[in-house]
Amino acid sequence: MGEIRLTHGKLLIIVSKYYKDISENLLKSAEIFLKNKSIIFDVIEVPGALEIPQALNFNATLSKDKAFVYRGFIALGCIIKGETYHFEIVSNETNRCLMNVAIKNSFPLGNGVITAYNYEQALKRSHDKGKEAALACYELIKIKNYNNYVDKD
Repeated sequence: MGEIRLTHGKLLIIVSKYYKDISENLLKSAEIFLKNKSIIFDVIEVPGALEIPQALNFNATLSKDKAFVYRGFIALGCIIKGETYHFEIVSNETNRCLMNVAIKNSFPLGNGVITAYNYEQALKRSHDKGKEAALACYELIKIKNYNNYVDKD
């Protein structure tokens, strides 16, 4: 499969702003990738990682009821291990719910939610992870819609 150009719809990026510097890096690298591919997108912000799947579900449901739909979604955020079990709950539930919503609704999802042991590790990974999530969503769109909602270049 070659390059694609979205002709109907756009993508939605959902970004948790809990760790501002990390979120900005994630968003910037995703935006650069999408702009280089001439893909139109919207961005919504949520407070933390656990809110990402909820916002995803709201928008997936709304997209089903509209003539205009999002063709894919990108989840961006960060979860850093603390001294309690809370890290495991947040990381496991966030990722489980993201996959559940994506599979249930059969749409492309690029998961750029970083899980890290410390801030420095997360910050380092944040420079490319948004781009990686955007690329994953882009590739899934190609697989799902090769002959439907995309034009071959």
